[in-house]
Amino acid sequence: MRGTLNDFPIDVEIPSVTIRHVEWGGMIIERGETRQEADPGPLFAGLPDDRCQCPHWGYVVKGRMRFRFADREEVYSAGDAYYAPPGHRPVLEAGCEYVEFSPIGPWAQTMEVVGRNMQAMTSRG
Repeated sequence: MRGTLNDFPIDVEIPSVTIRHVEWGGMIIERGETRQEADPGPLFAGLPDDRCQCPHWGYVVKGRMRFRFADREEVYSAGDAYYAPPGHRPVLEAGCEYVEFSPIGPWAQTMEVVGRNMQAMTSRG
C-alpha cells in the first residue's frame, strides 16, 4: 500500500489542529499538524486514569510534542522517533507535525470515548 500523507482523509479540522488518518493492515496511520498548542487531555476523560490507552509509534517531522505519563513527561522534537505506551496524555506544541502508527483495536476503543467527549463538548457550546 502506498499513499501521500496529504491525501489521507481529514478526521479533525479545527482552527488549531488538522488530523488525518487511514487504516492499513490493521494499523491506523495518522498525520497531525498544529497551528497553536493543543492539549487534548480532557478528551480522554472516562478512560483509565483519564489517559490515552492506545500505544503509538511515531516520528516528529517538525516542531515538538510532549507525552505526559503519571510519573514523567517525555519531549520529542523534529527528527525524533518515539514509542508512547498506554497511559499517556499528548500535548502538541504550535507548529508540530507528526506521523503516528497505532494498532486499530486499542485505537478504536480509545476513539470511541474521545468521540463521545468531543460530542459533549460541542453540544455545550
